[in-house]
Parts: sequence; structure tokens; C-alpha cells
Amino acid sequence: MALKRPKGPSGTLVVLEHTSNILKDNPLNDPHVRKLGVWLPPQYDEGGSKRRFPVLYDLVGFTGSGLAHTNWKPFGDNVPERAARLIREQKMGPAIFVFPDCFTALGGNQYVNSSAIGAYADYLTREIIPCVDREFRTLPGREHRGCFGKSSGGYGSIIHGMKYAKYWGAIANHSGDAYFDFVYWHDWPNTLNELAKHRLPKRRPGAYDARRESSRTGLAEGLDDGRIRRFLDRVWKKEKLTGAEGHCIMNICMAATYDPDPRAPLGFRVPFNLESGELIERRWNKWREHDPVNLVAKYRNNLKSLRGIYIDCGWRDQYHIHYGSRILSKRLAAAGIRHTYEEFDDNHSDVDYRMDTSLPFLYRALKP
Repeated sequence: MALKRPKGPSGTLVVLEHTSNILKDNPLNDPHVRKLGVWLPPQYDEGGSKRRFPVLYDLVGFTGSGLAHTNWKPFGDNVPERAARLIREQKMGPAIFVFPDCFTALGGNQYVNSSAIGAYADYLTREIIPCVDREFRTLPGREHRGCFGKSSGGYGSIIHGMKYAKYWGAIANHSGDAYFDFVYWHDWPNTLNELAKHRLPKRRPGAYDARRESSRTGLAEGLDDGRIRRFLDRVWKKEKLTGAEGHCIMNICMAATYDPDPRAPLGFRVPFNLESGELIERRWNKWREHDPVNLVAKYRNNLKSLRGIYIDCGWRDQYHIHYGSRILSKRLAAAGIRHTYEEFDDNHSDVDYRMDTSLPFLYRALKP
């Protein structure tokens, strides 16, 4: 395969340093001074133009950060290169792209406010959007502003379209988390096994009092008995996580997102008894309250106000998200909410090429 050589004008990537008041003193002690990437299309500086442009916000997936999408990619385009190519091919018009940094010590977040992680929805809507509109020649109204993302970023996009529609005119959701009973449930046994390595006292072969062990203080209420804290202390000292550790910290991050509780030892609760593995119905219901498939009716009017909703998913998604995407599309249709839903023959990984469809869709919805 020939070495990739992007052709034509490539636009300009600007990296700002943004100081956030909202993220200051966040619960995880993550930095509140962050890099903010902004890509300006080749047309931005043509002939001293004072032209203004629609804006697209890239919400990256779990363990990602905005500027990662501006890095060189083998055999494919990063997001600025993709945008420049789509503009050059006249598949979309010029737009400004924004790459916020929403990474956390738990591997990321779901672009919502959480007392256990930080107010990342407010960070985006109340700080980053005004900053970009102030510093660049944007078309500042919601009708010219959209967001897109994959996986956690896709979830963030649809949730922002639901809860924060006054900021967004259109959204694109690639393989975004939905139908939590499928997406997350199946991996919790593996998470419990990983956390069990940090259980104290250490297990010994022999008699096991299941009733007593599963009734240890707080376990039936979804509280940590110390093993989650010890797990986090271990992985925070590592540079390379195993696959099991990566999925474990993801589920911990989701618990901190969907069921925060300032009274809990770590500021959140988990939906399963850490020892017996039994579902804690009350805690799982907290997760369900954040599931997009359960929010369509509540946010019907906000969703109907959007100028465009694009959703897609591979029908071999290894996290079973295609089922949640189908349910979401079905419920959107039942609520009379116009949207585009597509499926394709692929899994969850390396599907950035789908932006060739979603970015022109967003531009058409947001163009002046």
C-alpha cells in the first residue's frame, strides 16, 4: 500500500490553552488547564475574509482526548484531513472543528455532569462553546453548531441533543452506548473478577460462608469495601493496562457517571454486590435513568427541535450496541422524531470512515 499523502489545502490547526473554572477542584483532581484544539478550514483566511462558519465539536470515545483525533493516522485520515478532503471533494462546505479535552483519571467520561467526576456538560456548553465563539469567526447560534462522536462520544452527542438542545442544532452518534442491559451488563462479571484480585483479606481454599461474605458492610448497597480503591491505586501507577483492567476501569467510570453519591466512600456506587455478584436493582435503575433508549419520550420536544439527527452502528458491534441503536431508532420513530439511522458490516473498532457520511450530513443541517 502506498504511503498516504493528503492532497490540497489542509487548513490550520490552532491549539489554545484554556483555563477552566468549572473543572477547577474537580473530584478526581484532574487538570483544569487543558489544551483545546480548533481546526480552521482552508477558506478561513482566504483573501482576508470575514466570513463566518458552522462549528462541529468532536466528542472522542473512552480513553481518548480531543487532540488525539488530529494526530497522523496510517492508511487513513485524521479528522482535519478528512474534513479538508470532504470540503475539497465538495461533499460538504467549510466548517470549524473543535477538539475538546475531556479525559479523566477514570479514562474519560460521558460528557455529562457528575459529582464523582466533574461537570463536563457544563464545561463544554458554558465554557468551551463561548470561548470558541469569542476567539474564532463562528456562526454562533445553535442552528449552526453541532457535535458528533463515537462510542462514549456518540453517547455524549445524543445526550447533549436530548438535554442540552439549546446549544446544538444537529448531532451525529456513531455506535453510542444505548440499551445498557446489553451494553454494560454482560461485562460486569469480568469486572468483578478483576476487582476480586484486590479483595482483603485474600481468599484461601476451603469453606466459604457466602451469606456472611456478601453481607459485609455496604456491599448490598453498592459501596466499595476497599477493593475498588486498591484497584485504582494500582492502575494509576501503571503506564500499560491489561485488557481486563481497561474494561474494569471503564465500568468504574460508568458507575461514577451514572450513580454518583457524595456520601459513598469513592463518591459513587456500583450496581452489583462486589462479592456475590447479585444485581442491586435500585442501583441499576440509576443507570437506566441515563440510558438514551429510556429518555426519548422525556426529551421529545428537544429532539424534535434539532435540525438533524444521524445515528449509525456496525451490525457486528462487539459491545452489542447495534441492538441499542435499533431500539433508539425505533423509539425515535414512534415519537415522531425525524432522524437518519444506518447500519454497516463492521464492528465497534476503527470506524472513523463513517464520518464520510456523518460530517456532510451535519454540514447540510447546519449550513447558513
